[in-house]
Amino acid sequence: MIGGERTSKAPDTIPALLFAAASEHASRAAIEQDGVAITYAELAGWALVVARALMALEVQPGDRVGIWAPNQAEWVVAALGAHCAGAVLVPINTRMKGAEAADILNRSGARVLFCIGDFLGSYYPDMLSGQRPSSLRHIVVIGTARRDPSRHDMAWLEFLNLASGVDEGRARRTASKVKADDLADLLFTSGTTGRPKGVMSTHGAAVRAFTEYAKVIGLVPGDRYLIVNPFFHSFGYKAGWLTCLIAGATILPQPVFDADDILGRIERDRISVMPGPPTLYLTMLAHPRLAQADLATLRVAVTGAATIPPVLIERMRKELNIRVVTTAYGLTECGGLATICDPDDDATTIATTCGKAIPGTELRIMDTANRPMPAGQAGEVCLRGYHVMKGYFEDAKATAETIDAAGWLHTGDVGVVDERGYLRITDRLKDMFIVGGFNCYPAEVEAMLTEHPAIAQVAVIGVPDERLGEVGCAWVVPRADAGLTEDDVIAWSRGRMANYKVPRFVRFARQLPVNASNKVLKNELRDRFAKGA
Repeated sequence: MIGGERTSKAPDTIPALLFAAASEHASRAAIEQDGVAITYAELAGWALVVARALMALEVQPGDRVGIWAPNQAEWVVAALGAHCAGAVLVPINTRMKGAEAADILNRSGARVLFCIGDFLGSYYPDMLSGQRPSSLRHIVVIGTARRDPSRHDMAWLEFLNLASGVDEGRARRTASKVKADDLADLLFTSGTTGRPKGVMSTHGAAVRAFTEYAKVIGLVPGDRYLIVNPFFHSFGYKAGWLTCLIAGATILPQPVFDADDILGRIERDRISVMPGPPTLYLTMLAHPRLAQADLATLRVAVTGAATIPPVLIERMRKELNIRVVTTAYGLTECGGLATICDPDDDATTIATTCGKAIPGTELRIMDTANRPMPAGQAGEVCLRGYHVMKGYFEDAKATAETIDAAGWLHTGDVGVVDERGYLRITDRLKDMFIVGGFNCYPAEVEAMLTEHPAIAQVAVIGVPDERLGEVGCAWVVPRADAGLTEDDVIAWSRGRMANYKVPRFVRFARQLPVNASNKVLKNELRDRFAKGA
């Protein structure tokens, strides 16, 4: 517990955390959505209903359960219910197209999928038509379900009714048997290469790391936490609603980014905590209604994931009047959190570094021979500690390439640690770039673009963008007589990949520049783009 002492040992699993919060904060609002509040006691009750319904569908401890939906109360309830049933959560990016989601569902072997119905102009279950994995036995539609007997879909309320066939005591016993070292989730990430891989993370690691996070940012019972970061990402899931359970704060889900709506919600819903990528705060600072907005309740902001000018930190403090502003660093493979700045640090430190390692984490800069580098010298950022992933799901080769024999996680980021122990990210070993807070991996986008019948070769790079930080540029060698245009490539991409992966620019070339090993010289492509070639 934060700000007090427990008479028994602190929770070390997500179900134990839920029941502790239900006891300690029983009547406090756990989630508020559309003017309706769910208390902590009610949240635990609904999670047990979901667990019982999953057990009625014969979901066993260790089975995988997917969630493909935007930020909303049902997401949290479904996730906690899956955890209480001993299942492993598989969050899926709502920006993914059907083929991308089907691939993750297939490789994870998910038996049940909680899926939004109508969202952003699409009926999500239809996106799986013709490519639904055989292992996926049931789709539970959040919202209005369109009846299709051939798919065996069921509506959310219909699913909840299944709970009547399973005793609550049995569900509680199952939840109590979950151990700290059991897998809590598989978050799929492309890591540093190509196809997304399932990162295996445990209950105990998440609870311990984000208890530290809650302490640093000063989260307290009664805080009202607007979660703009998507729940399918560790920033919205673990640094978001899970952290609220740790502190007894109120979760206010934001399903889509909308600057007008967010400004209105800060006033209307008395928001006190709102983490997000720099894009969020830049948009707010540029908003024409900012001077008229009442942001007096907003106390805490956490950002990261992109280069931040020190002036942004100063403006967040002065123009948005946010008292606690800090930055953090993490990646899915370490549970989402490794380092964080102290909110009392100066603006330059917060803007130009990612802070110090959280307790229990070792941070080391290594050279290419795996030798530690002294303070001030650049090398690969490596991490070791309790929250490093168990490995990539069913991918021992990729795991061995990422975690060495001594237990060091090689992040693929290049950084420097100063004499104070503060980390500064300076570059990337690989070509990943960040689009508005989303990691985008060129190898994955290139693999999809090469399926285009008119594309012979392609290389994708990240290029600067004023609003999103970086966006993709695809350098394309078209097939002979293809007649391909920039608009053709972008339109084709929009129909097949998540929006943040879609190249914003397309440049054509007769051939791609390569070195003696026939590897594409992406720095040369970046130079060409910068020069307007």
